[in-house]
Amino acid sequence: MTGKPLTPRRGEEVLRAIEEEYGEVVRAASAPGRADFLNTHQDYKGLPVVPVAVNLRTYAAVVEELPDRFEIISLNLKREGAEHVDAFPLKPVLKGGGWFGDYFRAVVIALREAGYEVRRGCRVVVDSDVPIGGGLGSSAALEVALLKLLDAYYGAGLSRKEIAELAFKAENAIMGIPCGRLDQYGSSYGGAILLHTRPPYHVEELPLGAINLVIADSGIRHRVADIHPRRQAEIERGLSQLLEMSDLPQRLRELLGRRYWEPRWEELRLEELEPYLDRVEAKAADRIRFTLLMHHTTLLALKLIRERSLSARELEEIGLEPGATFMEALGAILNKQHELLRDLYEVSLPELEAIRDAMLEAGAYGAKISGAGLGGALIALVDEGAGSRVATAALEAGASRAWIVRVDEGAREEAWR
Repeated sequence: MTGKPLTPRRGEEVLRAIEEEYGEVVRAASAPGRADFLNTHQDYKGLPVVPVAVNLRTYAAVVEELPDRFEIISLNLKREGAEHVDAFPLKPVLKGGGWFGDYFRAVVIALREAGYEVRRGCRVVVDSDVPIGGGLGSSAALEVALLKLLDAYYGAGLSRKEIAELAFKAENAIMGIPCGRLDQYGSSYGGAILLHTRPPYHVEELPLGAINLVIADSGIRHRVADIHPRRQAEIERGLSQLLEMSDLPQRLRELLGRRYWEPRWEELRLEELEPYLDRVEAKAADRIRFTLLMHHTTLLALKLIRERSLSARELEEIGLEPGATFMEALGAILNKQHELLRDLYEVSLPELEAIRDAMLEAGAYGAKISGAGLGGALIALVDEGAGSRVATAALEAGASRAWIVRVDEGAREEAWR
Protein backbone atom coordinates (compact mmCIF):
# COMPACT_ATOMS: atom_id res chain seq x y z
CA MET A 1 0.00 0.00 0.00
CA THR A 2 1.24 3.45 -0.88
CA GLY A 3 -1.06 5.51 1.35
CA LYS A 4 -2.96 8.63 0.38
CA PRO A 5 -1.89 12.23 -0.12
CA LEU A 6 -2.07 14.24 3.09
CA THR A 7 -3.60 17.64 3.72
CA PRO A 8 -2.20 19.92 6.44
CA ARG A 9 -4.08 20.07 9.72
CA ARG A 10 -5.84 23.24 10.82
CA GLY A 11 -4.53 25.06 13.85
CA GLU A 12 -7.75 24.70 15.80
CA GLU A 13 -7.62 20.93 15.32
CA VAL A 14 -4.09 20.71 16.71
CA LEU A 15 -4.72 23.04 19.64
CA ARG A 16 -8.00 21.43 20.62
CA ALA A 17 -6.22 18.07 20.86
CA ILE A 18 -3.49 19.64 23.03
CA GLU A 19 -6.09 21.19 25.30
CA GLU A 20 -7.98 17.92 25.71
CA GLU A 21 -4.85 16.15 26.94
CA TYR A 22 -2.87 18.86 28.76
CA GLY A 23 -5.39 21.45 29.90
CA GLU A 24 -6.28 24.95 28.84
CA VAL A 25 -4.02 26.60 26.26
CA VAL A 26 -2.80 29.90 27.73
CA ARG A 27 -0.97 31.12 24.62
CA ALA A 28 -0.30 29.52 21.25
CA ALA A 29 1.77 30.32 18.20
CA SER A 30 2.77 28.60 14.98
CA ALA A 31 5.28 28.91 12.18
CA PRO A 32 5.35 27.37 8.70
CA GLY A 33 7.76 24.99 7.12
CA ARG A 34 9.34 26.27 3.97
CA ALA A 35 9.97 24.96 0.51
CA ASP A 36 13.50 25.77 -0.63
CA PHE A 37 12.16 27.21 -3.85
CA LEU A 38 15.05 28.89 -5.70
CA ASN A 39 18.86 29.09 -5.38
CA THR A 40 19.28 26.05 -3.14
CA HIS A 41 22.71 25.67 -1.49
CA GLN A 42 23.51 29.35 -2.04
CA ASP A 43 22.62 31.15 1.18
CA TYR A 44 25.83 30.17 2.97
CA LYS A 45 27.79 31.69 0.06
CA GLY A 46 26.15 35.09 0.52
CA LEU A 47 23.90 34.79 -2.53
CA PRO A 48 20.19 35.73 -2.43
CA VAL A 49 17.72 32.87 -2.02
CA VAL A 50 13.95 32.40 -2.39
CA PRO A 51 12.12 30.36 0.27
CA VAL A 52 8.36 29.85 0.08
CA ALA A 53 6.38 29.21 3.27
CA VAL A 54 3.84 26.38 3.08
CA ASN A 55 0.90 25.45 5.25
CA LEU A 56 2.67 22.59 6.99
CA ARG A 57 3.11 24.25 10.36
CA THR A 58 4.70 23.74 13.77
CA TYR A 59 2.45 24.62 16.72
CA ALA A 60 3.64 25.54 20.21
CA ALA A 61 1.24 26.12 23.11
CA VAL A 62 1.73 27.27 26.70
CA VAL A 63 -0.50 25.10 28.90
CA GLU A 64 0.77 26.24 32.30
CA GLU A 65 2.80 29.11 33.71
CA LEU A 66 5.80 28.02 35.79
CA PRO A 67 7.73 30.42 38.04
CA ASP A 68 11.25 29.04 37.82
CA ARG A 69 11.64 26.58 34.95
CA PHE A 70 10.60 25.49 31.49
CA GLU A 71 9.13 22.16 30.51
CA ILE A 72 8.67 21.15 26.89
CA ILE A 73 6.67 18.21 25.57
CA SER A 74 7.05 17.01 21.97
CA LEU A 75 3.96 15.20 20.74
CA ASN A 76 5.78 14.08 17.60
CA LEU A 77 8.40 12.24 19.67
CA LYS A 78 5.71 10.94 22.02
CA ARG A 79 3.90 9.32 19.08
CA GLU A 80 7.18 7.65 18.11
CA GLY A 81 7.63 6.23 21.60
CA ALA A 82 10.81 8.27 22.13
CA GLU A 83 11.90 10.52 24.99
CA HIS A 84 9.68 13.54 24.60
CA VAL A 85 9.87 15.69 27.76
CA ASP A 86 12.60 18.17 28.69
CA ALA A 87 12.85 20.41 31.76
CA PHE A 88 15.41 23.13 32.48
CA PRO A 89 15.84 26.33 34.52
CA LEU A 90 15.37 29.92 33.35
CA LYS A 91 19.13 30.11 32.68
CA PRO A 92 19.63 26.92 30.65
CA VAL A 93 22.66 25.20 29.21
CA LEU A 94 22.63 22.80 26.30
CA LYS A 95 22.44 19.12 27.12
CA GLY A 96 24.18 17.95 23.93
CA GLY A 97 24.15 14.58 22.23
CA GLY A 98 21.38 15.52 19.81
CA TRP A 99 18.87 16.12 22.61
CA PHE A 100 15.62 17.50 21.15
CA GLY A 101 15.18 19.97 24.01
CA ASP A 102 18.35 21.80 23.02
CA TYR A 103 16.39 23.67 20.33
CA PHE A 104 14.18 25.18 23.00
CA ARG A 105 17.11 25.75 25.38
CA ALA A 106 19.01 27.51 22.59
CA VAL A 107 16.03 29.79 21.89
CA VAL A 108 15.89 30.82 25.56
CA ILE A 109 19.67 31.38 25.61
CA ALA A 110 19.42 33.53 22.45
CA LEU A 111 16.68 35.65 24.03
CA ARG A 112 18.69 36.16 27.20
CA GLU A 113 21.90 37.01 25.32
CA ALA A 114 19.98 39.58 23.25
CA GLY A 115 18.96 41.33 26.47
CA TYR A 116 15.34 40.20 26.73
CA GLU A 117 14.06 39.47 30.23
CA VAL A 118 13.13 35.83 30.78
CA ARG A 119 11.26 36.41 34.01
CA ARG A 120 9.15 33.28 34.29
CA GLY A 121 8.90 29.88 32.68
CA CYS A 122 6.10 27.75 31.32
CA ARG A 123 5.08 24.28 30.22
CA VAL A 124 4.98 24.13 26.41
CA VAL A 125 3.46 21.44 24.19
CA VAL A 126 4.74 21.24 20.61
CA ASP A 127 3.12 19.45 17.68
CA SER A 128 4.30 19.72 14.08
CA ASP A 129 3.29 18.71 10.57
CA VAL A 130 6.76 19.65 9.23
CA PRO A 131 8.68 16.37 8.71
CA ILE A 132 11.97 16.20 10.59
CA GLY A 133 14.93 15.93 8.23
CA GLY A 134 12.61 16.28 5.26
CA GLY A 135 14.22 19.33 3.68
CA LEU A 136 11.40 21.66 4.75
CA GLY A 137 13.10 23.59 7.53
CA SER A 138 11.67 21.64 10.47
CA SER A 139 14.21 22.95 12.98
CA ALA A 140 13.69 26.57 11.90
CA ALA A 141 9.90 26.19 12.07
CA LEU A 142 10.32 24.90 15.64
CA GLU A 143 12.66 27.75 16.64
CA VAL A 144 10.48 30.41 15.03
CA ALA A 145 7.27 29.01 16.53
CA LEU A 146 8.87 28.95 20.00
CA LEU A 147 10.16 32.51 19.61
CA LYS A 148 6.76 33.74 18.44
CA LEU A 149 5.20 32.00 21.43
CA LEU A 150 7.65 33.54 23.92
CA ASP A 151 7.28 36.91 22.19
CA ALA A 152 3.54 36.74 22.95
CA TYR A 153 4.09 35.27 26.42
CA TYR A 154 6.50 38.01 27.51
CA GLY A 155 5.07 40.84 25.38
CA ALA A 156 8.51 41.43 23.89
CA GLY A 157 7.28 43.00 20.64
CA LEU A 158 9.74 41.20 18.38
CA SER A 159 9.69 42.02 14.65
CA ARG A 160 9.74 39.33 11.98
CA LYS A 161 13.41 40.09 11.32
CA GLU A 162 14.30 39.93 15.01
CA ILE A 163 12.59 36.54 15.33
CA ALA A 164 14.45 35.27 12.26
CA GLU A 165 17.81 36.49 13.55
CA LEU A 166 17.28 35.07 17.04
CA ALA A 167 16.25 31.72 15.54
CA PHE A 168 19.36 31.73 13.34
CA LYS A 169 21.56 32.57 16.33
CA ALA A 170 19.99 29.76 18.35
CA GLU A 171 20.73 27.13 15.70
CA ASN A 172 23.96 28.42 14.19
CA ALA A 173 25.90 30.17 16.95
CA ILE A 174 24.52 28.46 20.07
CA MET A 175 23.88 24.91 18.82
CA GLY A 176 26.76 25.03 16.33
CA ILE A 177 24.80 23.76 13.33
CA PRO A 178 26.29 25.19 10.07
CA CYS A 179 23.05 26.54 8.58
CA GLY A 180 22.34 29.70 6.62
CA ARG A 181 19.46 32.09 7.27
CA LEU A 182 17.07 30.87 4.57
CA ASP A 183 14.96 28.62 6.81
CA GLN A 184 14.52 31.05 9.68
CA TYR A 185 13.62 34.01 7.47
CA GLY A 186 11.31 31.92 5.29
CA SER A 187 9.43 30.69 8.35
CA SER A 188 9.25 34.05 10.10
CA TYR A 189 8.18 36.16 7.11
CA GLY A 190 6.02 33.65 5.24
CA GLY A 191 4.84 33.93 1.64
CA ALA A 192 7.59 34.06 -0.99
CA ILE A 193 10.59 36.23 -0.18
CA LEU A 194 13.91 37.14 -1.74
CA LEU A 195 16.42 37.04 1.10
CA HIS A 196 19.72 38.84 0.58
CA THR A 197 22.08 36.78 2.70
CA ARG A 198 24.80 39.36 3.23
CA PRO A 199 24.39 42.00 5.97
CA PRO A 200 22.01 43.73 6.57
CA TYR A 201 19.96 40.74 5.29
CA HIS A 202 17.40 42.70 3.31
CA VAL A 203 14.08 40.96 2.56
CA GLU A 204 11.94 41.58 -0.52
CA GLU A 205 8.44 40.11 -0.48
CA LEU A 206 7.76 38.65 -3.94
CA PRO A 207 4.44 38.69 -5.86
CA LEU A 208 4.50 34.97 -6.56
CA GLY A 209 0.76 34.53 -6.18
CA ALA A 210 -1.31 31.59 -4.99
CA ILE A 211 0.64 28.76 -6.56
CA ASN A 212 -0.04 25.11 -5.73
CA LEU A 213 2.69 22.71 -4.69
CA VAL A 214 3.04 19.03 -3.96
CA ILE A 215 5.66 18.09 -1.38
CA ALA A 216 6.92 14.52 -1.43
CA ASP A 217 8.92 13.28 1.54
CA SER A 218 11.37 10.62 0.35
CA GLY A 219 11.61 9.19 3.86
CA ILE A 220 15.41 9.26 3.52
CA ARG A 221 16.87 11.30 6.35
CA HIS A 222 19.88 13.54 6.10
CA ARG A 223 21.74 15.99 8.29
CA VAL A 224 22.84 19.40 7.03
CA ALA A 225 26.03 18.97 9.04
CA ASP A 226 26.93 15.98 6.84
CA ILE A 227 26.43 17.82 3.53
CA HIS A 228 27.23 21.52 3.74
CA PRO A 229 30.80 21.28 5.09
CA ARG A 230 31.80 18.85 2.35
CA ARG A 231 30.53 21.02 -0.47
CA GLN A 232 32.02 24.12 1.16
CA ALA A 233 35.42 22.42 1.39
CA GLU A 234 35.22 21.37 -2.27
CA ILE A 235 34.50 24.96 -3.33
CA GLU A 236 37.46 26.17 -1.29
CA ARG A 237 39.78 23.64 -2.96
CA GLY A 238 38.68 24.97 -6.33
CA LEU A 239 39.11 28.59 -5.29
CA SER A 240 42.60 27.85 -3.97
CA GLN A 241 43.60 26.14 -7.22
CA LEU A 242 42.31 29.07 -9.27
CA LEU A 243 44.20 31.62 -7.19
CA GLU A 244 47.42 29.62 -7.56
CA MET A 245 47.31 30.01 -11.38
CA SER A 246 49.91 32.54 -12.46
CA ASP A 247 47.96 33.43 -15.63
CA LEU A 248 44.63 34.13 -13.88
CA PRO A 249 43.58 37.67 -14.91
CA GLN A 250 43.82 40.26 -12.15
CA ARG A 251 40.13 41.14 -12.54
CA LEU A 252 39.09 37.56 -11.75
CA ARG A 253 41.64 37.31 -8.95
CA GLU A 254 40.06 40.34 -7.28
CA LEU A 255 36.57 38.84 -7.52
CA LEU A 256 37.59 35.52 -5.98
CA GLY A 257 38.57 34.55 -2.43
CA ARG A 258 39.83 31.49 -0.58
CA ARG A 259 36.77 30.86 1.59
CA TYR A 260 33.45 29.82 0.04
CA TRP A 261 31.68 33.01 1.14
CA GLU A 262 34.40 35.44 0.02
CA PRO A 263 34.00 35.61 -3.81
CA ARG A 264 31.81 38.31 -5.27
CA TRP A 265 29.76 35.59 -6.91
CA GLU A 266 27.21 38.00 -8.39
CA GLU A 267 29.93 39.70 -10.44
CA LEU A 268 31.62 36.56 -11.75
CA ARG A 269 30.74 35.26 -15.22
CA LEU A 270 31.11 31.59 -16.02
CA GLU A 271 32.25 32.24 -19.58
CA GLU A 272 35.24 34.20 -18.22
CA LEU A 273 36.10 31.63 -15.59
CA GLU A 274 35.54 28.48 -17.67
CA PRO A 275 39.00 28.31 -19.34
CA TYR A 276 40.58 28.22 -15.88
CA LEU A 277 38.04 25.84 -14.36
CA ASP A 278 39.11 23.28 -16.95
CA ARG A 279 42.42 23.08 -15.06
CA VAL A 280 40.83 22.66 -11.63
CA GLU A 281 40.03 19.37 -9.89
CA ALA A 282 36.82 18.12 -11.55
CA LYS A 283 34.51 18.03 -8.51
CA ALA A 284 35.73 21.37 -7.21
CA ALA A 285 35.22 22.95 -10.64
CA ASP A 286 31.68 21.58 -10.83
CA ARG A 287 30.81 23.07 -7.44
CA ILE A 288 31.90 26.50 -8.70
CA ARG A 289 30.03 26.03 -12.01
CA PHE A 290 26.95 25.08 -10.01
CA THR A 291 27.14 28.25 -7.92
CA LEU A 292 27.23 30.55 -10.95
CA LEU A 293 24.63 28.71 -13.03
CA MET A 294 22.21 28.31 -10.11
CA HIS A 295 22.36 32.03 -9.43
CA HIS A 296 21.81 32.85 -13.11
CA THR A 297 18.66 30.73 -13.33
CA THR A 298 17.40 32.37 -10.13
CA LEU A 299 17.78 35.79 -11.74
CA LEU A 300 15.63 34.53 -14.64
CA ALA A 301 12.99 33.31 -12.18
CA LEU A 302 12.96 36.63 -10.33
CA LYS A 303 12.38 38.48 -13.59
CA LEU A 304 9.57 36.06 -14.42
CA ILE A 305 7.91 36.51 -11.00
CA ARG A 306 8.15 40.31 -11.07
CA GLU A 307 7.25 40.85 -14.74
CA ARG A 308 5.22 37.65 -15.42
CA SER A 309 7.10 36.98 -18.67
CA LEU A 310 10.50 36.25 -20.21
CA SER A 311 11.97 37.15 -23.58
CA ALA A 312 12.18 34.62 -26.40
CA ARG A 313 15.94 34.27 -25.79
CA GLU A 314 15.42 33.68 -22.07
CA LEU A 315 12.72 31.10 -22.74
CA GLU A 316 15.03 29.31 -25.17
CA GLU A 317 17.69 29.25 -22.44
CA ILE A 318 15.39 27.13 -20.25
CA GLY A 319 14.26 24.95 -23.15
CA LEU A 320 10.92 26.59 -23.98
CA GLU A 321 9.35 28.09 -27.09
CA PRO A 322 7.99 31.66 -27.29
CA GLY A 323 4.48 31.88 -25.88
CA ALA A 324 5.13 29.59 -22.91
CA THR A 325 2.88 30.35 -19.94
CA PHE A 326 4.05 31.66 -16.57
CA MET A 327 3.59 28.25 -14.96
CA GLU A 328 5.43 26.46 -17.76
CA ALA A 329 8.37 28.88 -17.48
CA LEU A 330 8.53 28.69 -13.70
CA GLY A 331 8.36 24.89 -13.85
CA ALA A 332 11.17 24.78 -16.42
CA ILE A 333 13.38 26.85 -14.11
CA LEU A 334 12.66 24.50 -11.20
CA ASN A 335 13.67 21.60 -13.45
CA LYS A 336 16.86 23.37 -14.50
CA GLN A 337 17.79 24.00 -10.87
CA HIS A 338 17.18 20.38 -9.95
CA GLU A 339 19.43 19.24 -12.80
CA LEU A 340 22.20 21.50 -11.48
CA LEU A 341 21.75 20.08 -7.98
CA ARG A 342 21.86 16.55 -9.38
CA ASP A 343 24.66 16.87 -11.92
CA LEU A 344 27.02 19.55 -10.60
CA TYR A 345 26.40 19.46 -6.83
CA GLU A 346 25.67 15.71 -6.60
CA VAL A 347 23.04 15.90 -3.85
CA SER A 348 20.41 13.72 -5.50
CA LEU A 349 19.90 9.97 -5.17
CA PRO A 350 18.32 7.33 -7.45
CA GLU A 351 15.34 7.15 -5.08
CA LEU A 352 14.80 10.91 -5.40
CA GLU A 353 15.06 10.74 -9.17
CA ALA A 354 12.42 7.99 -9.34
CA ILE A 355 9.98 10.06 -7.29
CA ARG A 356 10.69 13.18 -9.32
CA ASP A 357 10.24 11.38 -12.65
CA ALA A 358 6.87 10.08 -11.49
CA MET A 359 5.73 13.56 -10.45
CA LEU A 360 6.68 15.02 -13.82
CA GLU A 361 5.00 12.19 -15.71
CA ALA A 362 1.82 12.80 -13.67
CA GLY A 363 1.63 16.40 -14.86
CA ALA A 364 3.85 18.58 -12.65
CA TYR A 365 5.29 21.62 -14.44
CA GLY A 366 8.58 21.20 -12.62
CA ALA A 367 10.06 19.46 -9.59
CA LYS A 368 13.23 19.86 -7.57
CA ILE A 369 14.96 18.97 -4.34
CA SER A 370 13.98 21.15 -1.38
CA GLY A 371 16.79 21.51 1.13
CA ALA A 372 20.24 20.04 1.40
CA GLY A 373 19.48 16.92 -0.64
CA LEU A 374 20.75 13.33 -0.34
CA GLY A 375 17.28 12.58 0.99
CA GLY A 376 14.56 14.81 2.33
CA ALA A 377 11.80 16.25 0.20
CA LEU A 378 11.01 17.18 -3.37
CA ILE A 379 8.66 20.00 -4.35
CA ALA A 380 6.57 20.07 -7.51
CA LEU A 381 4.72 22.98 -9.12
CA VAL A 382 1.22 21.89 -10.16
CA ASP A 383 -2.15 23.11 -11.33
CA GLU A 384 -4.80 22.98 -8.63
CA GLY A 385 -6.53 20.02 -10.26
CA ALA A 386 -3.33 18.02 -10.67
CA GLY A 387 -2.25 17.99 -7.02
CA SER A 388 -3.84 14.70 -6.02
CA ARG A 389 -2.61 12.92 -9.15
CA VAL A 390 0.98 14.15 -8.72
CA ALA A 391 1.03 13.35 -5.00
CA THR A 392 -0.31 9.83 -5.61
CA ALA A 393 2.34 9.25 -8.29
CA ALA A 394 5.06 10.30 -5.82
CA LEU A 395 3.76 7.81 -3.25
CA GLU A 396 3.61 5.01 -5.79
CA ALA A 397 7.22 5.78 -6.76
CA GLY A 398 8.48 5.39 -3.20
CA ALA A 399 7.75 8.59 -1.28
CA SER A 400 6.86 7.92 2.35
CA ARG A 401 4.42 10.84 2.53
CA ALA A 402 3.09 13.49 0.19
CA TRP A 403 1.18 16.68 0.85
CA ILE A 404 -0.86 18.99 -1.34
CA VAL A 405 -0.05 22.45 -0.01
CA ARG A 406 -0.41 26.15 -0.66
CA VAL A 407 1.74 29.17 0.10
CA ASP A 408 1.10 30.29 3.68
CA GLU A 409 1.72 33.24 5.99
CA GLY A 410 4.63 33.43 8.41
CA ALA A 411 4.88 33.06 12.17
CA ARG A 412 1.69 34.04 13.97
CA GLU A 413 0.05 33.95 17.34
CA GLU A 414 -2.88 31.54 17.19
CA ALA A 415 -6.26 32.94 18.24
CA TRP A 416 -8.07 29.69 17.69
CA ARG A 417 -11.22 29.75 19.78
